[in-house]
Amino acid sequence: MIELIDSHAHLYHKQFQGRLEEVIANASRAGVVQILSLGTTAANSRETLQMAEAHPGIFAGVGIHPNDWATSEPGDWERIVDLAANSRVVAIGETGLDRHWHDTPFEQQLLGFDLHLDLSDQLKKPVSIHCRECEDELIEHLRKRGKPIHGVLHSFCGNPQQASEFLDLGLYLSFAGMLTFSNKNLDPLRLAAQEAPIDRIMIETDSPYLSPHPFRGKQNEPARVQHTALKLSQLREMSLELLAEVTTANARRLFRLPLIQVPDSFT
Repeated sequence: MIELIDSHAHLYHKQFQGRLEEVIANASRAGVVQILSLGTTAANSRETLQMAEAHPGIFAGVGIHPNDWATSEPGDWERIVDLAANSRVVAIGETGLDRHWHDTPFEQQLLGFDLHLDLSDQLKKPVSIHCRECEDELIEHLRKRGKPIHGVLHSFCGNPQQASEFLDLGLYLSFAGMLTFSNKNLDPLRLAAQEAPIDRIMIETDSPYLSPHPFRGKQNEPARVQHTALKLSQLREMSLELLAEVTTANARRLFRLPLIQVPDSFT
């Protein structure tokens, strides 16, 4: 059986409340052996860590999403720093930059992003980066740090040139359900997925968002990462088994995940 890792999900989300065990069982039946669940606020980062402590197959990322910085409360960043020291936390984030929504002024986003990048450097834990409609600005900002960035550009949706620049910065690229959408304007994304170095790619669901075809528009969950994996294997003209092996090894290497397969329910 293939082994897949969903490298970015949000299991704290209200759409999973009361059915986490079902979601985990569905994932296991689909070959998903490990899930990285990312927080977006101090409060749900704590929830995410509690899930990771309760389920061996779940690991946590903690951070404050750029769209949540404006509503964060005094002490929230200090809470993230405290949570990040836990051994079940394998990533810093979700963090990054966003020009689609305007919940947080862009300058404030930049300040928050730098806090996450500094924490990533300090703890030697990779950063999980969100980018929406500001790829070139993100690249420019990361270049100013003058050193490789240890982490992943999650749910990458740019073009081959932007992919190349993110890779040059040291980042991995993670692909989500958008690969499976039929939109012609996503052809540059599919080309980037074809061309990226095989040892720098991962797959994810971004659950409960971005459900792949044929479930587009419905609630996503980690089990459906298999559909993105299949599409990526077809784009790269390789077997699903080999694609799963490579992306799983990449995720384990970046996030330092243990080489275990937890059957049935991750418990």
